[in-house]
Amino acid sequence: MNETLKTILAEAMHLGREGRFTEATALIQRGLHLTQPLPEQRESHPSAGDPDRCPVVEADFEVIEDIGRTGGRSIHGHFTHGIEARDYRVYVPAGADDRPRPLILMLHGCQQDAEDFARLTRLDPLADELGFIVLYPTQPRTANATGCWNWFLPEHRCADQGEAAWLIALTQAIATRYRADPHHIHVAGLSAGGAMALTLAATQPALFRSVGVHSGLPHGLAQDQLSALTLMHQGPTAVSGGRTSMGGIGVPVIVFQGDADLRVNPANASGIIEQALSGVPEARSGLDASGVERKTGRAPGGLGYTRTRYPAADGSIRAELWMVQGGGHAWFGGDPAASFAEPRGPDASREMVRFFLEHSAP
Repeated sequence: MNETLKTILAEAMHLGREGRFTEATALIQRGLHLTQPLPEQRESHPSAGDPDRCPVVEADFEVIEDIGRTGGRSIHGHFTHGIEARDYRVYVPAGADDRPRPLILMLHGCQQDAEDFARLTRLDPLADELGFIVLYPTQPRTANATGCWNWFLPEHRCADQGEAAWLIALTQAIATRYRADPHHIHVAGLSAGGAMALTLAATQPALFRSVGVHSGLPHGLAQDQLSALTLMHQGPTAVSGGRTSMGGIGVPVIVFQGDADLRVNPANASGIIEQALSGVPEARSGLDASGVERKTGRAPGGLGYTRTRYPAADGSIRAELWMVQGGGHAWFGGDPAASFAEPRGPDASREMVRFFLEHSAP
């Protein structure tokens, strides 16, 4: 944790003890880049789980065919669920037919949008190569001033309200519209998007069969902006008293994390792995057993890494952790023309897709 962030956190805590909560929140917003209206400024809204009060509507589809040389289709749309409404982009690979295909929901990080994230991760070319559909929603600046998914607010982590409910409803609608394989739907994200991806997997394991978290945070530990800042820069034990399971994650998890990340403490990656193994005794007992597979290597672009795989009793991989040496807060193997790219690292996109395609419902 750098000195600037230490100073911000200490001052915010001091203001909070004095009861100056508005000033403390403003200070945290500037330091954390998670600007969100104060509780008294947010409008109350009905639960998105009430079908009479929160209808689902699809609108404003624009279809663009024959993108580039591949012939894949980039489809832009707008989706409303309850009071939540956002834009999204879908990429359907070239040569699509009626055969059900895997669907991957990709959640961008702060200061990004769907187009930037698609460019960064290069998932569209991978979709053409391997035959899956990619869904990229965009978080508007009206919902968060820096475009972050509000993973740290409890009202956006429930399957029946807020952003989580909107993302779940969007995924289901797109899966139906483009005939995705319902047994092969996965979710991944970067930073705030990675934290929200983990939340979706934890709350809807019947929908999302596996999850990829790049430079993200454990599920359910942060409850507000102050605890989010603490979690990001000090790690799980600073906000949980050593407790990271929070009920566990019900699906397989792959995690990428740089050990030199100054925005997200690398200890969060271990917290995510603990959540992935929680509730799976045969996997959890193997934390220090010979069944755990560890491999060191170096990406063709230059950064070294350690890959650790945690098997379940049936031999499948329950969790996989890539710790990248010297890696910062950026997508490994990402397109340098996009924001938050580290092209020297291992190819996180290809490895995540490989992991996803290995995991589907029976």
